[in-house]
Amino acid sequence: MAAAEHKHPNYMAIFWYLAILTVVEIAVIYAPLPKVTIVVLLCSLALGKAVLVAMYFMHLRFETRTLGLVAITPLMIATLLVFLLLPDGLAVAKRTVGVKAAVSAPPKH
Repeated sequence: MAAAEHKHPNYMAIFWYLAILTVVEIAVIYAPLPKVTIVVLLCSLALGKAVLVAMYFMHLRFETRTLGLVAITPLMIATLLVFLLLPDGLAVAKRTVGVKAAVSAPPKH
């Protein structure tokens, strides 16, 4: 089946949007904000950049909705796995906060 003709996007405009988002990411890194806010902002900006790349450079904007759902499914699964594993990682970090790792020589016989 032949694909319908679509208007070609302005790739230079998308490039400049991506460049501006990259500059904003760098500014967020050096901003005096709490770590949680920085992480949320950086993840949001990275997701926005990924959407721009997928929509225009991978031409998903001009494909059928089914192909878009096929492309989004792994992202949803990865997000679910991160949120499922996050409590385990935080529990280990909390448990080992006050523990000093003592490295000593093995006992001599």
